[in-house]
Order: sequence, then C-alpha cells, then structure tokens
Amino acid sequence: MHIRKGDTVKVLAGNDKGKEGTVLELFLEKQRAIVEGINMVTKHEKPSAGKPEGGIKKTEAAIHVSNLMLVNPADGKTTRTGRKLNDKGKLQRYSKKTGEFIK
Repeated sequence: MHIRKGDTVKVLAGNDKGKEGTVLELFLEKQRAIVEGINMVTKHEKPSAGKPEGGIKKTEAAIHVSNLMLVNPADGKTTRTGRKLNDKGKLQRYSKKTGEFIK
C-alpha cells in the first residue's frame, strides 16, 4: 500500500476534495483508510449506563485509498510513491517526484 499510518495525505475525490489530514487507521483487506477530519459522518448514540448523555456525534468514516495521495514530508507537495532498495538492502518507499526516500 502506498500510504501508512501517520502519513499526511491529500484527498483527490469526493466531498472533501483538496483537504489534507493524517492517516489514523488502515484497513488493508478493504483498502480503506480513516483520515483525521475527512469524510465526517453523524452517528446517533443511544444513552447507556456507560454513556448516559447519548446524543449525536460526528466521527470519521473510512475512505478508499485510491482517493488519497501522499504528501511528501520534505517539500509538502503530493507525490506518487515507489519502492526500491536502500543502502542497507531493505525495501523502502521513495518519492517518484524527487527520488528521495520517505521516512
């Protein structure tokens, strides 16, 4: 997958197009991600013993990773990613725009 937990990503399609956020969680089998402040939905919570207040809460919903693009931490611009061997012989992500390794 081209993004990881903790990455800053930009939304390419949907109601939140153009917004940026941090990846909070990834679902590899469904190829979806939860991004901070993106794809907000309202949930109704019934009052219970644990949460007696109940009410309406806003929370992030999952978005497909094809609608997300990684923001390069070095220059703050979006970039496609690839994987190649670093000097230690381990596969690492790199920016196809600049050619530099990411993290």
